[in-house]
Amino acid sequence: MEEQYLAMIVLGVVGLASALVLYLVAKKFNVKEDARIAEIEEILPGANCGACGRKGCHDFAVECCKSGSLDGLYCPGAGAEGMKQIASVLGLAAKDAQTKKAFVRCNGTKCNRLVGRNLDTIKSCISAKTLAMPAGYCTWGCLGGGDCVKACPFDAMTWDEDAQMPKITLEKCVGCGACAEACPQNLILIREIKTEIAPVVVTCSNREKGGIARKMCTVACIGCGKCARTCQHGAITVANNLATIDPEKCIGCGDCIEGCPTKAITAFGEIIKTKNITTV
Repeated sequence: MEEQYLAMIVLGVVGLASALVLYLVAKKFNVKEDARIAEIEEILPGANCGACGRKGCHDFAVECCKSGSLDGLYCPGAGAEGMKQIASVLGLAAKDAQTKKAFVRCNGTKCNRLVGRNLDTIKSCISAKTLAMPAGYCTWGCLGGGDCVKACPFDAMTWDEDAQMPKITLEKCVGCGACAEACPQNLILIREIKTEIAPVVVTCSNREKGGIARKMCTVACIGCGKCARTCQHGAITVANNLATIDPEKCIGCGDCIEGCPTKAITAFGEIIKTKNITTV
């Protein structure tokens, strides 16, 4: 019995000594976290969306403090104003960064699609790809599962029941890319917005030949090339029956929108020239 008590005492002393050693080591090698990290985290949106290229908001804040510069560091959620505040915390000069927005490259709304499907049976876009499609249904467009809506951490994307399509509120969108990553159809375009130039986007991803595409959707791109011939700035190319607009060359004049016979091109905002063109 005495041996058991002795063993317990020895174990207790060893445990206490080990705890004391660990405490002293931890205290000696303890590295206090930079107080600025917490200040920067207060400025960040806390969405942990990963749009900045870091693991999350805390990791981004740590990197801002470690690097001693904001070169290559930008949080879309915080925006230009937030980055100015972060620069102020770090005692650095704020750098201008272009605003990014997301755009859906599909306008296959309920009224535009010539063949629909029952969206009530669809739980996600990924699962929708495995389900049988009605004959003539556009497999290039939105599948109706709303994965992009669920992925948006800023409530910038909602589901439009009437159109049966996702809808983006550009004022809320920070261009983080979470919706684009969630879309298995690669329908969401993240584009940098130029000052005073409205983004002009081909709102179609159908690569079928024109006749087939028009049987699927009234606003499908038919690859006719009229937009490319109309554009005076060489901003539009047509490949695989689908037009693409180069944002670096596009000036937002709206000529291509006027020239498109199927209305497959959309301007988001005011265009440069005063024309009778409907914009979103």
